Amino acid sequence: MQNKINGIGFFEKYLTIWVLLCMGLGVAIGRFIPGFSDFFGKLELMQVNIPIAVLIWLMIFPMMLKVDFTSVKDVGKHPKGLFLTWVVNWLIKPFTMFGIASFFFYVVFKAIIPHELAKDYLAGAVLLGAAPCTAMVFVWSLLTKGNPTYTVLQVATNDLIVLIAFVPIVGFLLGVGGFTIPWGTLFLSIGLFIVVPLLAASVVRYLIIKNKGLTYLEEKVIPKFAPITILGLLLTLVLTILK
Repeated sequence: MQNKINGIGFFEKYLTIWVLLCMGLGVAIGRFIPGFSDFFGKLELMQVNIPIAVLIWLMIFPMMLKVDFTSVKDVGKHPKGLFLTWVVNWLIKPFTMFGIASFFFYVVFKAIIPHELAKDYLAGAVLLGAAPCTAMVFVWSLLTKGNPTYTVLQVATNDLIVLIAFVPIVGFLLGVGGFTIPWGTLFLSIGLFIVVPLLAASVVRYLIIKNKGLTYLEEKVIPKFAPITILGLLLTLVLTILK
């Protein structure tokens, strides 16, 4: 039973293949059905694409259900790992991502990537570098047989930090990169992709635990979301490539 719990299924094992296929599908749709791409690109609010936002909710909501914010009270018991994670996530990773991306887009590939396109790539790298992936933290912790309680504590504290640190860090780096800072888009992104699913998951988690217990949540509810999460990931790839 233990091996079954710690293992990964067939679909997850070959996830790289499905990701590549979905990227290829997105490219094909964008090339051969341009009308669909144009229509999809208009479904935006303050430069945030609404269909992609919905798919991202499908991806992250199950992971948010795992986050127990009451674990934050234990932050002082094992502080070294937490401080290391905080420093890497918020004082090192965003800035090194900006530096590495700038070097490759503006120096190494300067001759083959137009300047405006390089700026767009740099903006994407900044957003990626400043956004810790809650879902993958749980995945890697599971695969490496990490301490699940400590993993939840790591995720809970970083989800709280992202509410405060994401917008100013991204705004600063985009400003350094020569972008007009879309403050409305940044705040809307935090609201849509962090605050809304986090609050919703917290309420659902509380109600389920109150009525059914923690074991029911972890063994009956969360596993049912696994196919939806993977589907949301793959469809997001298709639409992102298409867009």
